[in-house]
Amino acid sequence: MIENALKRLKITALNEMQESSVKAAKADRDVLLIAPTGSGKTLAFLLPVISNLKPDVKGVQTLILVPSRELALQIEQVFKQMGTPFKANCCYGGHAVRIEKNNLAHPPSVLIGTPGRIAYHLERHNFDESFIETLVLDEFDKALEFGFEADMSYVIGSLLSLKQRILTSATKMEEIPAFVKLNKPAEVDFSRNIEIKPDLKLKKVMAPAADKLEVLFKLLSKIGSKNTLVFCNHRETVDRISDLLFEHGLGHDVFHGGMEQFDREKALLKFRNGSHKILVTTDLAARGLDIPEVEYIVHYQLPYTEDAYIHRNGRTARMNAKGTAYAILTPEENYKYLPENIEEEILSDKYKLPEASDWVTLYLAHGKKDKINKIDIVGLFLQKGGLLKDDLGLIEVKDTTSYIAVKRNKVDKLLKILSGEKIKGKKLKLEIAS
Repeated sequence: MIENALKRLKITALNEMQESSVKAAKADRDVLLIAPTGSGKTLAFLLPVISNLKPDVKGVQTLILVPSRELALQIEQVFKQMGTPFKANCCYGGHAVRIEKNNLAHPPSVLIGTPGRIAYHLERHNFDESFIETLVLDEFDKALEFGFEADMSYVIGSLLSLKQRILTSATKMEEIPAFVKLNKPAEVDFSRNIEIKPDLKLKKVMAPAADKLEVLFKLLSKIGSKNTLVFCNHRETVDRISDLLFEHGLGHDVFHGGMEQFDREKALLKFRNGSHKILVTTDLAARGLDIPEVEYIVHYQLPYTEDAYIHRNGRTARMNAKGTAYAILTPEENYKYLPENIEEEILSDKYKLPEASDWVTLYLAHGKKDKINKIDIVGLFLQKGGLLKDDLGLIEVKDTTSYIAVKRNKVDKLLKILSGEKIKGKKLKLEIAS
């Protein structure tokens, strides 16, 4: 099954960390996996998980606890791409409880969720936990930071049939809380592994405090045609930058914890499919998100700790790729974790505004619950909409909605042609995603 899964994922060989993790898990021991962002931890624990799944068990066999809904969705997506005969479902705050209860009525083999929502379903007996033999605590250090200790303690204490615990962390913790009940774990520590050290170039841009916004705009104008993450320490700063970029007509999206879940997911989706090349965010996007290879990181505000700085930079130069991280600094700022003699980027007074992305995201008010899939959408857009395959980009089908990336120069004509059409017998509700 593992060979077939790797083939489906187009992976020819595991990296050293993944091989070590799979080997440790095969010994039926608890595993403590410590490895940096971007090193492939998801595959490192999913391969042992699918090896342990039994086709004759009609219940949840593996529970994966994660600190964010975005990470839950990412793991579910990878699991489905592996093409196993087993089912996986997600549960997380902000997702419709009714849909989750319906999914749990036909229990998946693998249940992925945030601690609070899994605790909710356990308390209400919405699924039978007695079949769960494998527990994965992914990004456990982040889950503790987010304050999920009580929920995780309750959930773990409710699992009486556990045979194996796999705990992953990007940082080495001084102590693992007792409620996890790790039993003499095999420690796979790649936190300082040289082989996965990113090829990252660091640069600084100097700016007086009063001019930082304008300097940021100049920098983004220079690099804005490439996938770029702009990191801030506060939500208010994200919104302030967004206002400035909007005024200047520079396409972008924002992402932070103060947004509604729907808007957060849509922002990530448009960044993934290339509709927007710039995402302005807090540290919420520093780890555990399914986003494409990012070529540039811009620290509009540097974080307070070196760990946070490392995780931000981990969004670029992943898996042997190259990347550049810019720090916008005032003359008064001095961060001890920054290397000395960082190359300074000198900006000119004016840059041409980057052109809009080639892609636009269309919103379709139909999804999995309407029995809609990617093949239905592709067929409609190519056969009736007159598009070529190259005119279609990433398609993501959710429970009740779908999002389709379409070449910008084809959108207006497509909407006119498909006006009044039907999909699976239902009137097509299609518009540009705002």
